[in-house]
Amino acid sequence: MDYLTLNNGVQLPMVGFGTWDVRGEAGKKAILTALELGYRLIDTAQMYDNEDIVGKAVQESGLPRQDIFLTTKLYRPSASYQKAKAGIEKSLNELQTDYIDLLLIHEPYENALEMYEALKEAYQAGKIRAIGISNFDERKYQTFIRSCGIIPAVNQVESHVYYPQLTLKKLLDTHGTQMQSWASFTEGRRNIFAEPLLHQIGAKYGKTAGQVALRYLTQNGIAVIPKSVHRDRMEQNLNSLNFTLAQEDLEQLSRLNEGRSLFGWY
Repeated sequence: MDYLTLNNGVQLPMVGFGTWDVRGEAGKKAILTALELGYRLIDTAQMYDNEDIVGKAVQESGLPRQDIFLTTKLYRPSASYQKAKAGIEKSLNELQTDYIDLLLIHEPYENALEMYEALKEAYQAGKIRAIGISNFDERKYQTFIRSCGIIPAVNQVESHVYYPQLTLKKLLDTHGTQMQSWASFTEGRRNIFAEPLLHQIGAKYGKTAGQVALRYLTQNGIAVIPKSVHRDRMEQNLNSLNFTLAQEDLEQLSRLNEGRSLFGWY
């Protein structure tokens, strides 16, 4: 596994396992499979309503807690200082853990700075190893960091070959915030696995279209959290780090950028 070093020295796995829409016993089994295959970052959120099965999977995996990087996110029901404090305790209980590796504010809520005060307190108390934000565009990020006190370690945003957001990545780099991609495969908004250019480039390396799509992001310094409940696809995603795209391939792939969100976030 490759790692990125966050602005406070914490090591972030470059490829993690996303759990959006992963629920129930089948979801817990998928998380256990991911851990068995070598994933060490599991990404969840209160909005996903599955922190409990993530916690159970971590317990049942038999892996030392310190070997697993747990990310979760607070959303609208926690949009105040007091509610965020309670939300942090709720996540700790649901995940059956004494600490969270990375806690994010899920969206740029009006009360985001107020919520962030609760995150900072929990960070300083050792309940959270790193704090950050999600879905903040350039303008909202710049406004946020003027008053937040502790620069976010991560901004998790939509990023894929059709909208990689490399300009945002440069801005985040300037201030010491790591970019992490959600929707690396567009969550069905595009048939990315049928994209001819991804197949053409993949054929040069003996890789799939999905692996090329992920490698484009990771070679640009963007961490990824792809989701799959299929063991073979999980393995492919994890193995997307074991090859390097040539500069000419990166340039070709950059032409897929449509310059706009597929989800209407920004």
